Formats: sequence, structure tokens, C-alpha cells
Amino acid sequence: MKKRFVLAFLLVIGSMAVQAQEMTTQTFNEWKIVTVVESIVPMGLGRSRMIENMTDVNTEDFRTTRVDGKKSSQRTVSRKELKVDKFDEAKLLNFFSAAGINFQNIASNDAMIAARIMELESEGYTMAYVTSAVESYGGKDDDGGIFISRMYFRKTVSLK
Repeated sequence: MKKRFVLAFLLVIGSMAVQAQEMTTQTFNEWKIVTVVESIVPMGLGRSRMIENMTDVNTEDFRTTRVDGKKSSQRTVSRKELKVDKFDEAKLLNFFSAAGINFQNIASNDAMIAARIMELESEGYTMAYVTSAVESYGGKDDDGGIFISRMYFRKTVSLK
């Protein structure tokens, strides 16, 4: 009887310890953004890349507050200071070749992007959102264009 009481007591104490630990554990989302820029410039003259920031940034350093809606101290924030030095860059292929749209290039880019998504999933990230936009090639007088996609990933992280 005494052994059962001691065992039950230890189980209760152990359960309370686990609950106390769970109560002190906080979770938050860690975010990662992957930007894909695919060139729509003919003849392979554009630059296509997959970009990921690797620098922690404190936005407080670059924000100001307007109190009357007109006066701003944004001039005190240097654009030069906004640039990060550490980022990952993966080369991709351009959508157009000399003959026009190059479907092999598109499939190759898809393979690269899918591989990166799978890598991030293996690190515990899940894709939360995707946004995209295009500034497209408009004929012989328009020599520029890009297709840009931003993929937002999140991972739940625990702090004790």
C-alpha cells in the first residue's frame, strides 16, 4: 500500500513539473522570406536569382514617427545603412533566350525553387504565403521585365 502511495505521489509531482515547464515555455514564429527574381529580358541579358536575407535587422533603427502628419525626420535615416551585407544568392535562368520563351529554363528554375522549398521544410519551416508580380516585356521598344515572387515561410520556435 505504501509503495502505491509513493508511486502515485511521484506521478503527481512529475506531472506538476511537466505542467510548470509547459507554462514557462513561450513560442513564437520565426519567419524567412525567399525572393525569386526571374528576368524577362530577351537574349539572356537579364539576371535571375533566388535571394534570402541572412542578417538580423532591428527596424527601430530605421523608423521615425510623425506626430502632425506632415513633419518627418526620415532624412536622418540613411538608405546606405538599410542595405544588408549578408544574403544567400542562387543563380537562376532567364525566361527568354534568343528564340523567345525558353521552357527548359522555366522547368530548371522550378526544380531549383522546389529544391529550396524542400530544404526549408526539412529545417522545420512551412510555407505560409506567396506573393508575385510582373513587369513584363512589352515588345521591341521595351527591353526590360521581371517576374518576382516572394515566398514567406514560418517555423514555430520555443523559448524557455
